[in-house]
Amino acid sequence: MQRLARLFIGPNQLRRPSDRIEGAVVILLSVVFLAAVAAAPWLGVRFYQSQRATAGLHPAVAVLTQAGPGNGFLVTSGATTARWRAPDGQRRSGILTTTTAPGIWGAPDGARVHVWLTRSGQPEPPPQGPWEVGFASVMLAIGAACCGGIVLFVCYWLCRRALDRRRLAAWASEWAVAGPRWTTRR
Repeated sequence: MQRLARLFIGPNQLRRPSDRIEGAVVILLSVVFLAAVAAAPWLGVRFYQSQRATAGLHPAVAVLTQAGPGNGFLVTSGATTARWRAPDGQRRSGILTTTTAPGIWGAPDGARVHVWLTRSGQPEPPPQGPWEVGFASVMLAIGAACCGGIVLFVCYWLCRRALDRRRLAAWASEWAVAGPRWTTRR
């Protein structure tokens, strides 16, 4: 740790102000990256909790009042009408889509399909299982940490590029003064 402190902020006659600025930027970006890595699991946990909260859906059975969409090759979604009982016992009817009730593909009129309902009786897409939610949470945390690292690396690269331009300009002006004294060419 002392070596790192000496490297970035220790007294050194050869260190330029741009070197000190670069050292401060490296320390700042390292701290921000560590904070992002520490926050990534929290983000994953929050995602997991929000996905599990949607698991408060109620399973029900809907009866199709119209045939479901066909299993066409180019068809990616579809809808049909159905009726079902809400969690409070009231009879409801409405439109089911292939997102909210995947079982309606190619189902005939009067077929019974499984749906997931909110407390108010509206159909929702089926909840994911615990393994899918856990995997998605872990991947979200890893992705957030990686994206944070990439963004910070780009910030460091841009800062370094600006500092290098400044260093080269300073070197060129100093060489313009010292160069003629070292060479005999004119």
